[in-house]
Amino acid sequence: MAELATVARPYAEALFKSNGLGDVKQTAEILDGLALLANDEQVKQFTLSPKTSLTQVIELLGSVLVVKFSDGMLNFLTTLLEHGRLSVLPEVALQFRALLNSQSGFSDAIIYSAFPMDAAAKASVTELLQKRFSRQLKTSVEVDESLIGGVRVVVGDEVLDTSVKSRLEEMKVALTS
Repeated sequence: MAELATVARPYAEALFKSNGLGDVKQTAEILDGLALLANDEQVKQFTLSPKTSLTQVIELLGSVLVVKFSDGMLNFLTTLLEHGRLSVLPEVALQFRALLNSQSGFSDAIIYSAFPMDAAAKASVTELLQKRFSRQLKTSVEVDESLIGGVRVVVGDEVLDTSVKSRLEEMKVALTS
């Protein structure tokens, strides 16, 4: 995974810098859509076909997303496709979002919870996490029933795990050693 991040970083940074005063939020949304398409098997097969030109691939991507690409986005996609890097798009989208969040002073946080959270619980947990991590957070919640109870939070490369599952694992290690 680190190799993919290493390959994607220069693309994300170049696209972010080339955007200049453009609408980076719109670019981030387009990248999110492109990332979904890059994972689609039919799109992969289409792009790998020797009969398919770069123009056809870009037209397909634009028509599926119902968007007309800017010159900067066209250059970005052309470069990416010429080097056979379509599979890097999901990571480029993640890193572009991280750059956007960094510029605006936010970080993304994923809260894994054993149970669904309502808006009030999410707001309460977000407030506590912002104090704990000393920064503004954009949180999203994903249900992971294997946690049994509690939460596991991922902010960038930091992880805060207060789940019952992790506590049981710690107890298991302590008892078997």
